[in-house]
Amino acid sequence: MSRRLTLLRLRLLALAERLVLDQRGSMAIEVAFLAPVLLVMSLGAFEVGSMVARQTELQSATAEAAAIVRAATPATADERTAIRDVLATSASLTTDKVSVVEIYRCNDSAAYVTNRDTCASGAVVNKFIRISIADTYQPLWTRYGVGSDMAFNVVRTIQVG
Repeated sequence: MSRRLTLLRLRLLALAERLVLDQRGSMAIEVAFLAPVLLVMSLGAFEVGSMVARQTELQSATAEAAAIVRAATPATADERTAIRDVLATSASLTTDKVSVVEIYRCNDSAAYVTNRDTCASGAVVNKFIRISIADTYQPLWTRYGVGSDMAFNVVRTIQVG
């Protein structure tokens, strides 16, 4: 009986040793653990890259509009509307998300006003053109209830007089 137990123990030990040393299938298990993590990280990197690209595109469009304003100051509302339309087309936006407005600053005040007549009589009035773009980007993960839309607001103020 003890000889049978000894043989049984030896066989169990040999089996246990083979199982511990057997590497087959370990790579499949590792891939099963890591693949979802790598997939989510890749998707996140792609989405962040898309957000940065959109922000850069909007900033470039406002810089282009600012260059147009500096080259030919828009004196009328129609000229400002034309710049707004060019900017909206350049940034692939609707015109309601883009504004090109005339604003003023009285004397050395830090605040801007939209009406020149609100400045005191005799005040030095500086004229500016403010270009604003508002846009949103919806990352893929928001469709699954994670996070929220990314809001972009790009504003350029150009002194013209």
